[in-house]
Amino acid sequence: MSHGCHPQRWQCRSQTRDSSTANVGKSSGRSAPLGATVLPNGINFSVFSRNASGVELLFFDREDAQPARVITMDPVANRTYNYWHAFVPGVEPGQLYGYRVQGQFDPASGMRFDPTKVLLDPYGRGVVVPKNYSRDAARTRGDNAATAMKSVVVDPQAYDWEGDTLLRHLSSRTVIYEMHVKGFTRHPSSGVSESNRGTYAGLIEKIPYIHQLGITAVELLPVFQFDPQDAPGRVNYWGYAPVSFFAPHQAYSSNRDPLGSVNEFRDMVNELHRADIEVILDVVFNHTAEGDHLGPTLSLGATVDQEKLDNHA
Repeated sequence: MSHGCHPQRWQCRSQTRDSSTANVGKSSGRSAPLGATVLPNGINFSVFSRNASGVELLFFDREDAQPARVITMDPVANRTYNYWHAFVPGVEPGQLYGYRVQGQFDPASGMRFDPTKVLLDPYGRGVVVPKNYSRDAARTRGDNAATAMKSVVVDPQAYDWEGDTLLRHLSSRTVIYEMHVKGFTRHPSSGVSESNRGTYAGLIEKIPYIHQLGITAVELLPVFQFDPQDAPGRVNYWGYAPVSFFAPHQAYSSNRDPLGSVNEFRDMVNELHRADIEVILDVVFNHTAEGDHLGPTLSLGATVDQEKLDNHA
């Protein structure tokens, strides 16, 4: 199966950006739904932050670059209750984006806003990670735009599931294979083609083997975007440190395009279902990769008593 731009399943659009789009305006948008919502003529962005005094929406042309465009949200026109929102015309799926948030810096009262930090969209459906990503830059003073993860605008409707539906095997008839997506095929002995080892595409290649074993469901260890540097002096291999709950982990994709990990993950699920194999996800909700009050701040915040983008690195 090809994991470039699938001609039938993926409704691909050009990612070319004309510099003149920096002058295109915005409208107030709407508060719901949260995240980046694809509309006929652009994208609606909405994010929650109760204590912010200001929010900037950042657009990037590359994952390792400074913002190509900055949109400052008006606290009157672009805020409804605790939701900051804007509709930006001309933006398409595949656009890289993030936020910067202004607010009070008062650690004694739990406020640690840092307007120099680029934040992921907590409701983002895709993430790109620059090769020079730095966890330390997200916890120390100064601008971290070039080394920060970025969210990706994703269109949930831009994929042909070919009639796929949920499989509903009886639990009494279920045989589960728990696996680590990367570890399952990373070694040459897996028999997977070299370019697909350790990826969602590699798992697709092993479906006949899984089916032959009589497996009816695979349980995948964390596949949400996590921070590989959240393991001092080592590499976070297992993924129990999520940073974006709605985005598949980019490093498990053989396709390095901004939308590549999302589409390849969809392909994997679709092909497993086609083989009558259910997919169960190991989910981590009780903590994130953002550490304690010392940070880093990547998106949600470092303590549970702070709201999502109440940024306090």
